[in-house]
This record gives sequence, structure tokens and C-alpha cells, in this order.
Amino acid sequence: MTVAELKVLLKERGLPVSGKKADLISRLSEEEPVEEVEYTESDMESEERAPDEEVDEGDEDSEEGNYEEEGDFEEWDDFHTARQKPILDDPTKSALEKRAKQSKKQPKFRRQEWFRYRRLSKTGYRKPKGKDSKMRKNKKYRSPMARIGYGKISAVRGLHPSGFEEVMVHKADQLDGLDPERQAVRIGSTVGNRKRSSIHDRADELGLRILNRRQIERKGDV
Repeated sequence: MTVAELKVLLKERGLPVSGKKADLISRLSEEEPVEEVEYTESDMESEERAPDEEVDEGDEDSEEGNYEEEGDFEEWDDFHTARQKPILDDPTKSALEKRAKQSKKQPKFRRQEWFRYRRLSKTGYRKPKGKDSKMRKNKKYRSPMARIGYGKISAVRGLHPSGFEEVMVHKADQLDGLDPERQAVRIGSTVGNRKRSSIHDRADELGLRILNRRQIERKGDV
């Protein structure tokens, strides 16, 4: 069952709907059907004579607070696995941190007259040309141009923000020989689910991280 279907069942039973998918399943499995019990007059009298049990309201509030803090989100698997990180030396780590700070200060380069035509706002940057181009003349009210001064540190150029060296892969055989401590896999956009699932399995065997991993619903021979 999906997370949405599990939440519907929890709402029908009056249970909290927050938490991971594993929490929702355990909450449903722990709930037992309530059996109807016929009370007699003697039972009613014994209940009236028995002292009321003290209920700690603080515990209930704390449990509800924990459910709220966990948040509503879906997980692919019942357990969470931490993403693999590369093994980097100190100079590379400092260079990656410096590149991240530089990227925050860098302006967003846009195409000339991106604000006037919607189709231009969806395309990437292009160098402005033309004798009367205000952007080429560096007018203050125009978007900045991409220049050599905006370049980042050459030592970490081309690396993923995590520090991995990206390797484009289209087949499971291309994973052989890759170093899981330095290199990570990026699957091509044209790869289908059948090959993608085999790449996922082979990468898990070799301990390689897939940067664009996604959930695949395996049906039939997939």
C-alpha cells in the first residue's frame, strides 16, 4: 500500500498520520480490533468502587509532539540508509567550501531581454551581440554578463557538490573499474527502467553512489 492509502486507514481509526511509512505500518499493526463486552450490574458496581487510574497527560502530549516533529513525508524503503560520501583530503574539502561561498555571491546569468519574452526566460545564457545591445554595453539596469572573473577554483572544477567525480553511465557493464571512494554514477536520461534497475542493483553490489537515483516500480520481467 502507498503512504496515501495508509493515511486514509489511520484517519478512519482516529490515529496520527504523521511519520515515516514504517511508522504508519507499525501503528496499524499494533492496533487491535475492539471486542464488544456485555457489562452486568455487578461489573458496573465494581468499576464504581475501584479508584480511578491516574493518567499522565504529559506522556500523551509528548507522544503527539513527537509525531508532529517527525513531519509528513514519504520514504522509498522501510529503513533509511545514509548517502555515501567521498573520501577527500583537507585541501579539496576547503576548496569545495570556498566554491560554495563563491556560488552564493555569483549572480544568475540570464539571456538578453529575458524579461520581455517568456520563451527567452526559459532558455540558457547566451552572449549578447549587436551594436545597440545595452547588455553588451554593461548598462547598470541590465543583467550581468558571464565573465572570466566569475570562475571558480580550478582544483575542484567539474566535481559534484558532494565532492564526487561524476561518471555518465548507460549500461551496467560500465560500472566495473570505478572507484566508490572518489567517483559517483549518473545514469543517462535515455536509459529505460529495465536497464536502470540493473544499474541500481550492480551499483549496490559495488558500493557506488547513484546521484540521480529514483524509485522504479518493477513489473513483469523488470
